[in-house]
Amino acid sequence: MNEIDEIKKILIIDDNPNPTADMLNMYGFEVTVTLDGKQGLIELNKNIDKYDLVLLDVMMPVMDGWTTLKNIRNHKILSSIPIIMLTAIDDDYKQVSGLKSGADDYIVKPFVFPNLLARIEALLRRSNWNKAEVKRMESINSLTSREKEILKLVSLGDSNAKIAEKLFIREITVKTHLNNIYRKIGVDNRVQAAIAAIDAGIKDI
Repeated sequence: MNEIDEIKKILIIDDNPNPTADMLNMYGFEVTVTLDGKQGLIELNKNIDKYDLVLLDVMMPVMDGWTTLKNIRNHKILSSIPIIMLTAIDDDYKQVSGLKSGADDYIVKPFVFPNLLARIEALLRRSNWNKAEVKRMESINSLTSREKEILKLVSLGDSNAKIAEKLFIREITVKTHLNNIYRKIGVDNRVQAAIAAIDAGIKDI
C-alpha cells in the first residue's frame, strides 16, 4: 500500500464481494464483509470507530446501496466515513446522484483492481488529512490566551522582537511561548505554526 503506514480497515457491503475482498486482503487491508445494507449498518453500529472506509454496492437484497448510504450519512458519528459506491450500471446521471447523496467516489463494475486501489488510497489520505486538521484545530483552541495572541501575531509575519514589543514582554518569553505552541499543536517551526493558524481561521482564534 502506498503512503498508508498502518493497517486500514475496510467494510465491504456487497452481496457478491469476491474477488475484491480477497485482493484487498492480499494488499494488506483488514477486510470485513457484509452481504446487504442492513447487515452493513448493524456492523457499523456495533463497531462505530473501527472502519476507515466503506465499499458499498448499489444493487443488493434487503436494503440497497442508496438507502444504506442515506442511513450512514444521517448517522451522527458515522456520517464522515469515506464511502466508495460500486455499481454495474455505467450511468452518468446515477453517478452524479450518488455523489450528491454523499458518496465520496463511484466506480463501475467490472473494474480494474489497481484503479480501485488508487481511489481507496486517495480517499484514505484525504481522510487522514481531515482528521489531522480537526485535531490541530482542537489543539489550537486549547492554547492559553497569551499563546493565541502570539500565534496570531506569528501568522501576521511579526518577528519575536516585534511580538515582544507589542505585548510588552521579553523576547525570551516569546520564544518560550512559541516552543510551547509548537509542542501543543504538533508543528516543528514558525512557518508550520503560521499555516496551521491561518487554516484554523486566525480571526476566530
